[in-house]
Amino acid sequence: MHRVGSAGNTASSTRPRKEKRITYVLNDADDTKHSAGINCLAYLKASTSESCDYIFSGSRDGTLKRWAFNDQSPSFSGTFESHVDWVNDAIIVGDTLVSCSSDTTIKAWNCLSDDVCTRTFRQHSDYVTCLAGAEKNKNMVASGGLIGEVFIWDIEAALSPVIKSSDTTPEDENVTNGNSGVPLGAPMSTLRVVSSTNNITGNHSNPNGYSPISAKGHKDSVYALAMNDAGTILVSGGTEKVVRVWDPRTGSKNMKLKGHTDNIRALLIDSTGRYCLSGSSDSMIRLWDLGQQRCVHSYAVHTDSVWALAATSSFTHVYSGGRDQSLYLTDLSTRESVLVCNNEHPVLQLALQDDTIWVATTDSSVYGWPAEGHAPHKVLQKGGSFLAGNLSFSRARASLEGSAPVPVYKEPSFTIPGLPVIIQHEILNNRRHVLTKDTAGSVKLWDITKGIVIEDYGKVSFEEKKEELFERVSIPSWFTMDTRLGCLSVHLETPQCFSAEMYAMDLNLTGFNEDAKINLAHETLKGLLHHWLIKRKPKSGNSGNHNLSNGVDGVGGKPSSTDPAVRNAPLTRVESSDADMADHSQSSASTFSVFDFPTDSPPSIITEGAQNGPWRKKIIDLDGTEDEKDLPWWCIECVINSRFPKENTKCSFFLQPLEGSPVPSVSQGKLSAPRILRIHKVVNHFENTRRGRGRPRLTWEEAVKRDLKEWNVSKELAIDRSAWKLAIHVPEP
Repeated sequence: MHRVGSAGNTASSTRPRKEKRITYVLNDADDTKHSAGINCLAYLKASTSESCDYIFSGSRDGTLKRWAFNDQSPSFSGTFESHVDWVNDAIIVGDTLVSCSSDTTIKAWNCLSDDVCTRTFRQHSDYVTCLAGAEKNKNMVASGGLIGEVFIWDIEAALSPVIKSSDTTPEDENVTNGNSGVPLGAPMSTLRVVSSTNNITGNHSNPNGYSPISAKGHKDSVYALAMNDAGTILVSGGTEKVVRVWDPRTGSKNMKLKGHTDNIRALLIDSTGRYCLSGSSDSMIRLWDLGQQRCVHSYAVHTDSVWALAATSSFTHVYSGGRDQSLYLTDLSTRESVLVCNNEHPVLQLALQDDTIWVATTDSSVYGWPAEGHAPHKVLQKGGSFLAGNLSFSRARASLEGSAPVPVYKEPSFTIPGLPVIIQHEILNNRRHVLTKDTAGSVKLWDITKGIVIEDYGKVSFEEKKEELFERVSIPSWFTMDTRLGCLSVHLETPQCFSAEMYAMDLNLTGFNEDAKINLAHETLKGLLHHWLIKRKPKSGNSGNHNLSNGVDGVGGKPSSTDPAVRNAPLTRVESSDADMADHSQSSASTFSVFDFPTDSPPSIITEGAQNGPWRKKIIDLDGTEDEKDLPWWCIECVINSRFPKENTKCSFFLQPLEGSPVPSVSQGKLSAPRILRIHKVVNHFENTRRGRGRPRLTWEEAVKRDLKEWNVSKELAIDRSAWKLAIHVPEP
């Protein structure tokens, strides 16, 4: 997982402080579709005859989407974007959508609003994996996560207004840590937020925040939660292979149920709270009688892990899916089971909507299969049913013997299509283009400095296309990249991101002299924050800038010693990139066309503010109010003042005679020069010096010794003139 934030360090620490990084996520042409697997589904039934039903989907691309059912077919209705990592679960509580994520947060949204996050809760210290709610008690929500954390929330109290400090933003209130039994309004412990080094760091928040109840007892990760309608019973399961039963009103443990032999991945509980269903990685489904504290039935219908369950309202039949890509319907009393359908991908979540069972898989699409919601026995009557066994190996053995059941349905009733997921990528040598391959087999070429696909090659060989696009150039690595969200996420960190430059003429920019160079990260950041910069209103009496701490007063005056960003800034000499553009006048808000990002499918920015932790927002949705509390200070300094650290980009090389040439070796072995070399300048210089144009006639050896240090050098670059070869060798760091 990529975690965005700053590592921080104590006053006594000798390790350099790691600055916050900024990430931008590139979208394909259609932003109304998911670009990664669907982890969760939530169904909202129409409240009146004039309204429509909605399905909410949460994806590994970090977003949730709302789908409206008009004329019985689903259509895109909205995107909920704020999480910075996988969305793992989502539930509906009244008119509030509650979601949880691997970014350690729980977020609340108005279901039918303009997709604005109303509150962010940062109680968990690791991935939040699951949620559960009470149907009749709209205020009660439980959340579970890694390292055994389970919290019970009073959502109404958690969402109620709190006393705001001067540096707290209304959109993203933090809820501080606390233990069960702590009264509202009492001082809470420090807020724990995620850092860029995958550590958890302390950050003080509003002492008057709400504190949920902590259900302590799990020794390991929690993957499943369920609650009865009244909110009086909570069940949880995970890697401990047991079902734990709690009283969510107090957080106290009631019982522990043993029987599964592997991780518990799915839980359901009936409305009365008497019966509980569990699905496990041991491929078994078990029915528990909580009053008798024992397993009353076990069902062996799957041949692999059971990851998802959905029961009918009467709790007489259950739909189940999992790693074997199959969806089964089982009668809990007669044990009769039928294979409803086969999917092309493992099933992650199920949602039952009247006569449709919605299936979420590791694919980016959502599928709706026929289901007799009020008469499930009709599906069993369609044929192909079998009797579920008591032992998992009996079902697996039946499958191996060729008696696998035939699915009732071949095609889904509805499909909510998603985008192909990027599964392979390669950064090309020019450090601007990235070659990708997706699950549809399409190979595409991206320009990350514009955020667009510049060429779609279709279904061709990825390796062959990579070799075809190879260029004999060497530009320093100025960014890192991953495809965890199913699309390209580009990470920029200072000062490394400012190490790459290109000549303006190589970027086809006009109005520059021949030697003008463009810093790629500088111009990319200007393009990303172009909309923010236009909307930005400078603070009165202040330049609105942080100055890089370089030992002298900055452009905007002397840095404030009370500002932690300036106090901990690296003591790096800062130069203005305007030195390379002296003859080209540009305003700070302008961008070059080769760094223009699209507005129809704009990228999203992911970063971490000083107060409210990681956040994510489309670049066109930045309203200009974001400041040093939201964006990294070095990023603001770069975009507003064109000031950024320049690393020493020189490299070493050797001049050797061409193989087989009688020319003697150069006496001076190791030379050095900046990295970018325009080889025609070297050739022209040597030609001019050999002709004696206003200079003493020099040998090639003398010319190289004297002047090559002033030019930039690329790896693996060779010229053949007068039996000399310029052989470049750059030692590995």
